[in-house]
Amino acid sequence: MLASILISRPGILAASLFAASVSAGLANEVSESRFSDKPIPLQPETFPARPAPLVEIGQNPFLGSGYIAPGFTTPTGAVWQPVFIAYGSLRSGFQTFDSGPGVQNTEWANRLDLFGNLYLTPTERILIGFRPLDKNNNFNGYRFKNPADEGWQNHLNGNIRTLFFEGDFGELFPNLDPHDKRRLDYGFSIGRQPLSFQDGIMINDVVDSVGITRSSLFLFGSSASHVTALYGWSEINHGALFDRDAQFFLLSGAADYSLATVETDFAYVPSSNAATGDGAYAGFGYIARFGKISSTTRVNFSWAVDDETAAVQNGTLFFQQFNYVPAHTDNNLYLDLFVGFDNYRSAARSPDAGGPLGQTGLLFAAVGLGNYGAPLGNVADRSVGSALGYQMFFDNHRRQINFEIGGRTRTDIGGTDAGAVGARYQQGIGRHLIWQLDAFGVLNEGADDGFGLRSEIQYKF
Repeated sequence: MLASILISRPGILAASLFAASVSAGLANEVSESRFSDKPIPLQPETFPARPAPLVEIGQNPFLGSGYIAPGFTTPTGAVWQPVFIAYGSLRSGFQTFDSGPGVQNTEWANRLDLFGNLYLTPTERILIGFRPLDKNNNFNGYRFKNPADEGWQNHLNGNIRTLFFEGDFGELFPNLDPHDKRRLDYGFSIGRQPLSFQDGIMINDVVDSVGITRSSLFLFGSSASHVTALYGWSEINHGALFDRDAQFFLLSGAADYSLATVETDFAYVPSSNAATGDGAYAGFGYIARFGKISSTTRVNFSWAVDDETAAVQNGTLFFQQFNYVPAHTDNNLYLDLFVGFDNYRSAARSPDAGGPLGQTGLLFAAVGLGNYGAPLGNVADRSVGSALGYQMFFDNHRRQINFEIGGRTRTDIGGTDAGAVGARYQQGIGRHLIWQLDAFGVLNEGADDGFGLRSEIQYKF
């Protein structure tokens, strides 16, 4: 019946043939995003060589292959396979920074991060870390032009910056629950350890602390969630001021849902030091995808329990981040925005971490080396700002270029505006070296304009 209709009506036949030819053409067209139907065999000759650490002691090499040594069994029933590795990074930068008010810093600064990691099992380890070339945010090197201190800078020290043990209670004492029915899998860590919450907005510090985490929960209908309780007793930079008298209490949780990941953090930092005072803090995060756009929304609050001080003040910081990966590329287009109400302060913040706006972009982030500051600053007091950037990758990700434009304005009476452009170039050299070049220019309303230029070599071992 269908054949007779097509023969009797040439127009329908022609349309059918045309549709068939278009469908065949589309089927033969190969999209760059389409996976091949032909299986690709394993190609071990393309695998990079194993990145051997600086020092390696143990029978099971780091990221090695082949025979796995059985280790030994402890009286608690845990099987330990000890391996010690030493690794780290050396940063050396020549940089000049002029923020605009006529103060210029030109310097050669150096930083060494050295770590020793003793793996007992894949979940239990002891980590010790040193930074022998810097102390109290001062770095070894030479200051060519500095209003306060020119000449050679010597800040050699043997201070322990990191020292903690982390593990899982259930894995340390498997004989207590040989059939895994008592839910003893509590992760914990104790010692001087780095803490980062709310993407470093609320907390970004190294604190003497003990924390306990319960994972694999299904709270409030989530597919996965975890809860962490933490207490800190020393080495606390309250706001951004070192406070020997402060303590630290934190309750943190995160849950995964089909539409988003939700994070909630609460902290209380009491102190008997009248120069800092007691502070309460809360942070909420919402991480989701909208089509092809990734989104992170964060709202953080700080409250002075008594009188406001330089370390503890009342404030709110709203932060919004969007990023998009253009089709057929690994590049990244991003737009970040923030609004600061009153004077938000972090619960704990290391001096070299800069202010809470570091996540906004290159123009707001501290580099963590020397006196080179953030072009647009990274304190959110009564201000609004944004950054628009594009990050491009080349040469199989061994080279990248990042361009960014941003600005900020104060929302209080008498506030000033500032706008800036910046760029970063990174190039991998061999297997251990990275060369980085940064540059920016900033326009300040009613004040001198600023600029910055730096070149840095990073050696990772």
